[in-house]
Amino acid sequence: MSDVELTASVQEAAVPQLNRQPFEIRAVKSGLLTGLTWIFALLAAVPLFSVIYMLLVQGGSRLFSAEFAEVLTGLPPAGFEMGGGVGPAIVGTLVMVLIASLISLPTGILAAIYLGVLDPKSRIATTSRFLAKVLTGFPSILAGVFVYAVVVVNWGYSAWAGGIALAVLMLPTVVLAAEEAMAQVPQRMKDAAYGMGCTRTQVIWKVVLPTGLPGILTGVMLAIAGAAGESAPLLFTALFSNYYISELGEPTASLSILIYNFSGMPFANQIELAWAASLVLVLIVLVFNILARLFGQPKV
Repeated sequence: MSDVELTASVQEAAVPQLNRQPFEIRAVKSGLLTGLTWIFALLAAVPLFSVIYMLLVQGGSRLFSAEFAEVLTGLPPAGFEMGGGVGPAIVGTLVMVLIASLISLPTGILAAIYLGVLDPKSRIATTSRFLAKVLTGFPSILAGVFVYAVVVVNWGYSAWAGGIALAVLMLPTVVLAAEEAMAQVPQRMKDAAYGMGCTRTQVIWKVVLPTGLPGILTGVMLAIAGAAGESAPLLFTALFSNYYISELGEPTASLSILIYNFSGMPFANQIELAWAASLVLVLIVLVFNILARLFGQPKV
């Protein structure tokens, strides 16, 4: 055997065999754990798909029918009335979510700028961050009770009160998501901007916010989707109405409260509308979640 052949044989012997053996212990463990993961994931998804199936069967039969326009625009029926729709509830839900967004988004993003960029290690920032995390687990009904005591007792049930209650629930999600998105901006980008002579304000508006925008928008969309499905705080703040909202200072309909009211009625028509409203609410939340995924995709 020549020196060249000897060297080649030694190199081949030194190279580890990377071919996977099907009955190797590590391969068997990996296969078992992968299978268990899929089984548990499917079991966890069973309730979700069951709910979606029930909504499509029960609510879709009324929503996707010849009465489609009436369901989306009609007024809720009373008693033994037939037909009707959930139009005021859809409009009321969107109005109160808009009010909550106008309150929580500017406040939350400004707070996140302070927590993530201006003074992230100060005592105020640490305390505020802790309180925001505590508020993420804050029972929604307590937010309704708080706004009831502060707003409703003095000015009555209104869309404003409902929007404020939803803003209280949205704020911690917006703050924490925006802060995390800004913290992910590479420090070298900020240093490069400072090196070019940018002020701190210019670095925030020209570098930090545009770079962290996908993460910020993801948090915003998820907060909006969560607020759209809340019912407990609206029971104490917006109450309900069978008519379209004409001014923000009056009781306002919402999809979640309509579902709560109609699901306990003994009339088949109202129960069908409750299922249809549930499907509409799920579709609204689904749209916001899809938007969050789209905006949250990193730009290549």
